[in-house]
Amino acid sequence: MMTTDVDAADLLPAARRLLDAGHRLALVAAHHDPDGAFRAVYLFLGPGDSRSELTVHLDGRRPQVPSLAEVSFPAGRFEREMHDLFGIRPVGHPLPRRLVRHYHWPRRWHPMRRDAGPAPEFGEPEGPYPFLEVAGPGVYEIPVGPVHAGLIEPGHFRFSVVGETILTLKARLWFVHKGIEKLFEGHRPEDKLALAERISGDTAVGHALAYCRAVEDALGIQVPAQAEAIRSVLLELERLYNHIGDIGALCNDVGHGILNQHAGRIREQLLRLNAETTGHRLLRGGVVVGGARILTLPDADRLTSLADDVAEVVRLALSHTVVRDRFTDTGVLTLDQARDLGTLGYVARAAGLATDARHDHPGPVPAPPTALRTEGDVMARFGIRAEEYQTSTASIKELTGTLDGPARQPGSAPAPRSGSGIGITEGWRGTIVHRVEIDRDGRLTRVKVVDPSFFNWPALPVALRGAIVPDFPLVNKSFNQSYAGNDL
Repeated sequence: MMTTDVDAADLLPAARRLLDAGHRLALVAAHHDPDGAFRAVYLFLGPGDSRSELTVHLDGRRPQVPSLAEVSFPAGRFEREMHDLFGIRPVGHPLPRRLVRHYHWPRRWHPMRRDAGPAPEFGEPEGPYPFLEVAGPGVYEIPVGPVHAGLIEPGHFRFSVVGETILTLKARLWFVHKGIEKLFEGHRPEDKLALAERISGDTAVGHALAYCRAVEDALGIQVPAQAEAIRSVLLELERLYNHIGDIGALCNDVGHGILNQHAGRIREQLLRLNAETTGHRLLRGGVVVGGARILTLPDADRLTSLADDVAEVVRLALSHTVVRDRFTDTGVLTLDQARDLGTLGYVARAAGLATDARHDHPGPVPAPPTALRTEGDVMARFGIRAEEYQTSTASIKELTGTLDGPARQPGSAPAPRSGSGIGITEGWRGTIVHRVEIDRDGRLTRVKVVDPSFFNWPALPVALRGAIVPDFPLVNKSFNQSYAGNDL
């Protein structure tokens, strides 16, 4: 990986060169170091698994950076997050208002700073959130949330509507900022693996693997080939149970409840298979620093039978005219929009943007083929899931056929070494990136986490523009972004 220290004045030109060369901004990590100095680290990922970091050292008394929002939409959101949590001001930002800290948070309290101290009394120093108000004949607003039915975390959606047509949608998140990144600090990497697994409950493997890869990169730990294969098996098992859950939920949202029941039956079989494999229905405990630990390998015949069931559910769904009518041309996200917003995972691939960390940042294990559609609608996002279910099943079966040794590959003890590391993996929603820094005592000083939902949430209002209100649950489910992974 190429690492470069740049002056603040050189940041924008350096970033522009990387973006023009086909890189994407994957992460921005702010740092408040023990000596009181501030840093901002920008990670760019490019073709051929190229990785470039730009580090800007800031004035501790008045930390600020030049905004990159004019060249990168995700950069503008990272900058607002950095300002909220660290007090680092993005100079020249076109929309510098709060992102993470709601308006009842105190003005000058930045919780990730070393000198933040306990949270002061909350109030409303800046009044209510300034939602965009659309005026005109027949325009009215529909507020949804932030409290929802079921177990999902809070999020507020405000629609401006004429008749049933959505003119604009504003999604307001970060209602339960949990300080996840702060909880890593000062601990040994192996002691915080359980925290990484719980960043987003349905992505235990994806986040654990990104975290472990970052730690291994920082400490120079080599992972045995058998363990790499087991990790890939677990990653694809996680993709299976989540994809079939979404396939069923999408059918349910257009009134085909019986197919949702069958999808739930299949998902339950997969969760039981997960428990047999790792001892946990959500596959926790399978990925460890330096290795992998499983109780047994998943049974290939059962996986084949379940894949046949999934194919039948998909066939029945697409043979129904109501399903096809509701899915087709609904919630369209174009290729240009997906590229400009920096979307990831199946949302991007359904719009024709071929982004997949299994291929963009390949490891020693062969990756399954990337599913790609171009329509960008609910049907395309449904189709991507259906295709990935089958390719992931085939990948698991191929990998388990190569594992003739012990199924348990324990991790090695972390090496006595300090440094920084990057971990990248293709979770079921899309690319997950973790960046860690470890001191000479072997303790974490900073962990930056980026879930694909951080990139994908802004695409939902774009896809819904011009849709009708009854299509919101359907389009929202076709995106199915994580509240927890976004609101760290």
